[in-house]
Amino acid sequence: MVTQALVGPDFIAAHLGQPAFVVVEIDVSPTKFKEGHIPGAVMWDAYADLRGPDFHVIPAAELAGLIERSGIEPDTTVVTYGYAAHLGYWLLRSLGHDRVKLMDGSRDRWVDAGHRWSTEPTAPATTSQGLGEQRSFIAAEAEVSGAGAGRSVLLLDVRSEAEFIGERFWPSGAPESKGRPGHIPGAIHLPVDELRTSDGEFRSADELRAALEERGVTPTSSVVTYCTIGNRAAQAWFALTELLGYDDVRVYYDSYVDWGMRPDTPIER
Repeated sequence: MVTQALVGPDFIAAHLGQPAFVVVEIDVSPTKFKEGHIPGAVMWDAYADLRGPDFHVIPAAELAGLIERSGIEPDTTVVTYGYAAHLGYWLLRSLGHDRVKLMDGSRDRWVDAGHRWSTEPTAPATTSQGLGEQRSFIAAEAEVSGAGAGRSVLLLDVRSEAEFIGERFWPSGAPESKGRPGHIPGAIHLPVDELRTSDGEFRSADELRAALEERGVTPTSSVVTYCTIGNRAAQAWFALTELLGYDDVRVYYDSYVDWGMRPDTPIER
């Protein structure tokens, strides 16, 4: 199992305050961050910062601006944590930043390890990082439309069963906001929870491979993962890419929040 990307609270604590070291918390709301966060951490809101009001992914220039406002430079080591830590990790890697690590699991691991939250606002100096050489970790809609059974690309839906079969649009069961519940035609269903133990840890490499191969996903498969806003899809990408070493895995970043909100896309229920 490839685990160089995973770090714990003590690693973060040992590097806080050092040059070229930035911690980023990613969540769907700033509420918890305002109540307490890792000292010096910056906050990325998965909706307000990474998507527009219409749920579309923000343009690359805006992502570059977010990275620069976060004090991230080419030689900066970035650690992501929080509810959508994997989304931040995958996004930075996709945008050409390799010096990224991740604290998996609950954000409360920080205080459980004996460290204290901070409520001080963080205002890092703006940098001129821009974007690096972008990787092929992001799948385009054309690839998603051509994916499915019998095709060269396997489309892996990692949402819950209720979402996959069309019982709900949002994972929380919130109102659909004109979205059409269901799944993208031809998608293979593998709930992201099946990649983790009851304690929330990623399963062993053998268990992960078994769950994937049961769905026909092998190390030689070309895989595109998706969920609702990209967070669970990024978790699956992390498991396949960083823990198992699969070579050809991408995330459909627009994900179902875009696909299901549009009136012209095919839906299966």
